[in-house]
Amino acid sequence: MNKSTLIEAVAAKANLKKKEAEAAVNAALEAIVNDLATGGKVQIAGFGTFKVKERAARVGRNPRTKKSIKIPASKAPAFTAGLAFKKAVNK
Repeated sequence: MNKSTLIEAVAAKANLKKKEAEAAVNAALEAIVNDLATGGKVQIAGFGTFKVKERAARVGRNPRTKKSIKIPASKAPAFTAGLAFKKAVNK
């Protein structure tokens, strides 16, 4: 499923026009991104939790040249599925 099929599914399920469903999906995604960007976390009961994980700086190796390189510290978005979501997937 991609974004356009998600919008179509939301429109059909919520009995909305495609433009309204697109606005709703975009608003939800934007709210999640904005909260994570400011260091928060988003918990959706029965679905899961979006949060930011810190990655420490480390030394890596270029596989082509075998030369060591420094990889700087970074932040990465992460998702942990909720129990109801896990159960639905494992039916």
